[in-house]
Amino acid sequence: MEYWNEINNKLKPWIDTELNKTVVDLFAGCGGLSLGFEANGFKTIGYEMDINASNTYNKNLIGECITGKLTAESNYPKADIVIGGPPCQPFSVGGKQLGLKDSRDGFPIFLSAVKQLNPEVFMFENVRGMLYKNKWYLKEVIDELEGLGYNLDYSILNAVNFEVPQNRERVIVIGSKSKITLPNQIRRTVTSGEALGEMAFEFDEKSKFFTESMDKYVANYEKASKCVNPRDLFLNKPARTLTCRNLAGATGDMHRVKLKDGRRRRITVREAARLQSFPDWFEFTGTETNQYNQIGNAVAPNFAYHLAKNIKNIIMGRTDMDYPLIESEQLKLFENEALYQPR
Repeated sequence: MEYWNEINNKLKPWIDTELNKTVVDLFAGCGGLSLGFEANGFKTIGYEMDINASNTYNKNLIGECITGKLTAESNYPKADIVIGGPPCQPFSVGGKQLGLKDSRDGFPIFLSAVKQLNPEVFMFENVRGMLYKNKWYLKEVIDELEGLGYNLDYSILNAVNFEVPQNRERVIVIGSKSKITLPNQIRRTVTSGEALGEMAFEFDEKSKFFTESMDKYVANYEKASKCVNPRDLFLNKPARTLTCRNLAGATGDMHRVKLKDGRRRRITVREAARLQSFPDWFEFTGTETNQYNQIGNAVAPNFAYHLAKNIKNIIMGRTDMDYPLIESEQLKLFENEALYQPR
């Protein structure tokens, strides 16, 4: 089965009545993280301040995304699990390390939700710098969570090791009142060519090709940055990390495909979505730039799927040995389209 068909079938929202667990997704974006949980049968409630991302969530997922800005005083409905990707800016303009006292930071909001809901499990993701430049701040957050009685496991995980056709490193922190561990990586690598298929070689009058001046700019950019490998998409390996900047912005490291005739073509929204492991049925709202930004900011749904499956197995007392059975059970449920009722 082609990769995109596999994703289209696997990543479908459904509700597992036996599981019967509700997830609150803070800073939910367009729903990449929630999709991974809904594809495992969890109910979700999202919170997102960007209207375009919120509309995308509501268009595709079973759960509702509430549009608005969260604060440490926000109230939430009863939920069993809290997840999210808190924006992290623990430095003031003057350079002071304010940590949890920084008003621009999302972690006080995440911590407030955990204190209020007392969930069975929580999980958050953030950039890899949280374990390097900002590790002092991660420790501050972890100390707070451990002080609430949670056992934690955390590490840098690469989405490429969880069947995503992209190198995308993120710090993942998971916590529970009982013992809990992060999932083991999957022994399978998916290339960008496997994800895109013939789509990579297709173009029409709407396609955006590099001009001669842009090609010269790219050449100068790669020379100045001492780029060993060109920044074109290599179809025989996973893509480099997708970001808002290299998707929506006309920069030297823009994601692009080099065609057989030598022309460079900017990747489309649908291609970017596939490299992030979004299913083809998942529709984005807003302008083209809005859509690129939603994709660049998202948690890769197939990565989220494996994170959610790990949590589900722990809650239900299953082990890695049960994965094939769970996959089989879920595929049978997918055949019943009545279970899939997106908005």
